[in-house]
Amino acid sequence: GIDIVSDGEQTRQHFVTTFIEHLEGVDFENRKTMRIRNRYDASVPVVVGAVSRPKSVFVEDARYLRGLTDQPIKWALPGPMTMIDTLYDDHYGSREKLAWEFAKILNEEARELEAAGVDIVQFDEPAFNVFFDEVNDWGVATLEKAAEGLRCETAVHICYGYGIKANTDWKKTLGSEWRQYEEAFPKLQTSSIDIISLEAQNSRVPMDLIELIRGKKVMVGAIDVATDTIETPEAVADTLRKALQFVDADKLYPATNCGMAPLSRGVAQGKLEALSAGAEIVRKELSA
Repeated sequence: GIDIVSDGEQTRQHFVTTFIEHLEGVDFENRKTMRIRNRYDASVPVVVGAVSRPKSVFVEDARYLRGLTDQPIKWALPGPMTMIDTLYDDHYGSREKLAWEFAKILNEEARELEAAGVDIVQFDEPAFNVFFDEVNDWGVATLEKAAEGLRCETAVHICYGYGIKANTDWKKTLGSEWRQYEEAFPKLQTSSIDIISLEAQNSRVPMDLIELIRGKKVMVGAIDVATDTIETPEAVADTLRKALQFVDADKLYPATNCGMAPLSRGVAQGKLEALSAGAEIVRKELSA
């Protein structure tokens, strides 16, 4: 089965905007169109005043999940940089300033999630694969602010996006090797974040880039979320074996490349079963 459980974000319409909907200072009625991660245009909400979180957003959902399982549970929040890239700022006039404000709000939420029994708080930062200068100037710092003071484990998820056309078209422009992780990994290796989550299955990311985060725990994406084809357990195991050249076995967490929201329930179920079976193959090999 699945060792670390989430709720699959079943109560969310979107991994970023559902959180933002609960904040003050953001106008969802009078939207503006902007470019998302330099990839596609979208109608987005507008920051019109100081942002704040009047009450917890996901804590009740986390408590519900905690009551359903004795397994460790993981909860994902949008990261500060990805949040600012998913709305239009008409108030702060600075991406960095707004990111710091969101980091403080995320930290409030993360501390309450920890108190509700969450074992891993994950921050989703696909924007880290695009805005490299900002990642190193202040992106990792705002991420650490969001995770400040947490005693549970913390993770950052950096991927190449859902299997939607805008993302798959973008990937076709990246060439034979996808080396975007090379920009952020050195800074993340020295950060306070415990776990780095990355994309690997059917990816052109050179596996040896994992060496740049040596010492961190690594969630290795061994399931491709951009296709309905269900991986064989052996294909999953092969990806994990390659990753084990660069990360110690006790620090490798088999995972999916990203979320499976665009996929049917049956396909998603089959992919999770393949993930579990592939991980079991490698566990047996390591214990032989």
